Amino acid sequence: MTPWWDQQTAILIGAIGGSAIGVMGGVYGTLVSMLAPKGIGRRPMLAIHLALVGFGVAVLIAGIVAVSTGQPYLVYYPLLLGGGILSFVMGGLFPVVRTRYRQAEARKLEAEQFRRE
Repeated sequence: MTPWWDQQTAILIGAIGGSAIGVMGGVYGTLVSMLAPKGIGRRPMLAIHLALVGFGVAVLIAGIVAVSTGQPYLVYYPLLLGGGILSFVMGGLFPVVRTRYRQAEARKLEAEQFRRE
């Protein structure tokens, strides 16, 4: 089996991909922590969240395919690591983010009812 890429490409994929995942996660987390308690941007933020989970699952599946087809460590490791982190971390945090938006919506409804009284 011919490797999908060489060692130098694997290093670039790991460095650039890992940095991108870290920066995306940090930016997304910061935005959610600022916007979710206020109930701002629910649909786009949850859509971005699900897109990141989907991308993570796709990369994880590519890593599993790489392992099952006998690709070397330098091919499957970056795929499994990046896909695993995105899939499990973002997938695990989705219910938390959705709950924060639901709490904000409940607070808005409660405040609206209080104003009417």
